[in-house]
Amino acid sequence: MTAFPGAGSPAGMTDRFARFVETFPYDRIPADVVDRTKEILYDGLGALLSATSPRYDIGAVLRRFVQETGGTPEAQVFGTDLRTNCATAALINGTFGYYCDIESHHAGAIMHAIAVVGPAALAVGERMHRSGKDVLAAIVIGVESACRVSYALGGAALYARGFHPTCVAGTFGSLAAAARLYGLEGPALRYAFGLAGTETSGLLAWVSDETEHSRPFNMGLASRHGVFAAHLASCGFSGPPAIFEGKYPLGHAFTGRWDEGALFDGLGTTFKMMELTVKQYACCAFIHPGLDGLLDIMQNERVRAGDIRQITLRFPAGGYHVIDGNALRSHCAQYVLALAAHKGVVDFDDILHDRRTDAGIRSLFERVTVVGDKELDRTYPDLYRSVVEVETSTARYRREVTYPKGSPQRPLSADELDRKFARLTEDVLSSRRRAEITETVRRLEEVSDVGEVARLLRRDG
Repeated sequence: MTAFPGAGSPAGMTDRFARFVETFPYDRIPADVVDRTKEILYDGLGALLSATSPRYDIGAVLRRFVQETGGTPEAQVFGTDLRTNCATAALINGTFGYYCDIESHHAGAIMHAIAVVGPAALAVGERMHRSGKDVLAAIVIGVESACRVSYALGGAALYARGFHPTCVAGTFGSLAAAARLYGLEGPALRYAFGLAGTETSGLLAWVSDETEHSRPFNMGLASRHGVFAAHLASCGFSGPPAIFEGKYPLGHAFTGRWDEGALFDGLGTTFKMMELTVKQYACCAFIHPGLDGLLDIMQNERVRAGDIRQITLRFPAGGYHVIDGNALRSHCAQYVLALAAHKGVVDFDDILHDRRTDAGIRSLFERVTVVGDKELDRTYPDLYRSVVEVETSTARYRREVTYPKGSPQRPLSADELDRKFARLTEDVLSSRRRAEITETVRRLEEVSDVGEVARLLRRDG
């Protein structure tokens, strides 16, 4: 970890990273990274479109906002017939992208990158009539930027200070993607980085918002901020040219630390895209390993919900407070585990609507304990290693889960991804439109103008 450079330091880190964003070509992205990017985008679009379902109130609120604020019709608001300027489209689509809490994430960076970077890249790509290859490269570079900035700042340190890592660091991901597609280079790109740093924000205060509106709004903000910064710079607007160093650097402002090595080690040769985990459950990723362990016990030991006397979840001490008794159901391990024990699944409808009206779920909720385990801190936040213990009247069962289903170590198959996409979009898309989206995303590198993708993501029917 480096000390902060002084006020007179040259723009070394910012300049070096900006050159990577500016010059790294599509042809140097390995084929497996391209394939994974298409899978992650496809999965993210399923989560995004699910949020536009009429059963969720957020869609009507955001549509009203777009209608009342207007904007040049240059980018699609997905799941609607509305078009607006690309920054507002990124804001709305980014908010939709995280709403159902079932898109991919990067564990170590504590980063939901695709919810931020995907909407930004598609909005600017549509405005600028960029090709599928251009957008794929922008998404790869954007995810890389978001995750590396989060590591440099320290995702866990951001959490500890009440900041949402995906909003703070994710802004640099959307900026990188948008800057690629706007064609920014040289000083204009450095200024765009500075403007993104000035804009970035995102508090964890949403934990007290039971509507689940402000939680995904952070991702919308990050997506919009990056697009806005890139567009301003493309118009000739200047900003701080060295946001990663100097008298008031980014790290000093947010966490008091900055790990230069995390920003550059393996840059251009290893790709964070390959480290993303696809979610199976609509809730905080911290709870997923414990969920896998609980459901494995219930299935393989033939334990029924009514048999359970006590559930104990051990999670790294550095992060357990996020999921221990959180008032927000999506981030409350007691609620999620009790729900899963009775239903076998965790859908977003179960997060929006309190299922503790069911006496069995309510009773088990009171018998779930979350423990901060310092031994598990050794691998946190890179791994959300968890131990779940289930006690019945006749036995005790224990599972330790390091890698949840959907992680790179235990990936979902193409068929599983298709089934997830279909389940999430069943009341939003016809089977024909769903098939068109699937086919188009899988051949995205062949698409000459991503407007073709945006047209498929309009309201169906």
